[in-house]
Amino acid sequence: MRCSPFNEEAIMTKTIVYLSHGGGPLPLLGDPGHVEMGRVLKEISAGISRPSAILVVSAHWEEALPTITSGPRPDLIYDYYGFPEAAYRISYPCPGAPDLARETARMLERSGIQSRLDGSRGFDHGLFIPLKIIYPEADIPCIQLSLMASLDPAAHIGLGRALGDLSWENLLVVGSGFSFHNMRAFFSDETPESREKNLAFDRWLRETCGEPLGEQERAHRLVNWEKVPHARYCHPREEHLLPLHFCYGMAGSPCSRVFELEIMGKQSSMILWDPSPDKG
Repeated sequence: MRCSPFNEEAIMTKTIVYLSHGGGPLPLLGDPGHVEMGRVLKEISAGISRPSAILVVSAHWEEALPTITSGPRPDLIYDYYGFPEAAYRISYPCPGAPDLARETARMLERSGIQSRLDGSRGFDHGLFIPLKIIYPEADIPCIQLSLMASLDPAAHIGLGRALGDLSWENLLVVGSGFSFHNMRAFFSDETPESREKNLAFDRWLRETCGEPLGEQERAHRLVNWEKVPHARYCHPREEHLLPLHFCYGMAGSPCSRVFELEIMGKQSSMILWDPSPDKG
């Protein structure tokens, strides 16, 4: 399947969603802690237009320069360890989208952001785990865009803003991370104190993305996320949060819907910016 921005009758829209993608391959291995995640992902996909192409920013790829997969048939990268053999037999043979990759690089260059095309890198589990749940046919062309190794929140909002005018027929943009990502906490006994830390930060996140704030204030809150109470408890390292910053930068507006759920016993969120919320 070849996707193209050059259909004169096409509607150039972007649906943007920040997904909490769960723990490694567990969502596809029948883990009970991921049942609600699968349900919410399917609810999201049922409520948006089917995309002609998908751009994914994954928490599992960092580069000095923003880097874009540009190969026509990327392999999968099983970037997780210690799981059953079935986790390493997962397939998701979606095509790449070299034209979209080049257009993404062109848009970044136009904003003065140097980037790099990578024709050999495969897709990591930040892409193939959630997409196998919501588009199991694996027939939609995809590209991945890396995080920047600086992990600078303002720079990731800026990266999204640089692609705000990316024109592509019915594009889906996915920020694939996890709104709570304290690995030690997942495997420790929960206490009332730890639960409240999780709930308080997730509440702040939902309010920041959805409340009727000015966009300067919204961006300020996201840039300074580390100062929020319990921020570093929920994100000892920020790579799973920064795909949200990219999504907000690209959208530049309050979200249209927040999905609250539990994954592996922790309060989590998925955040949607839908240009046509009444259109299924």
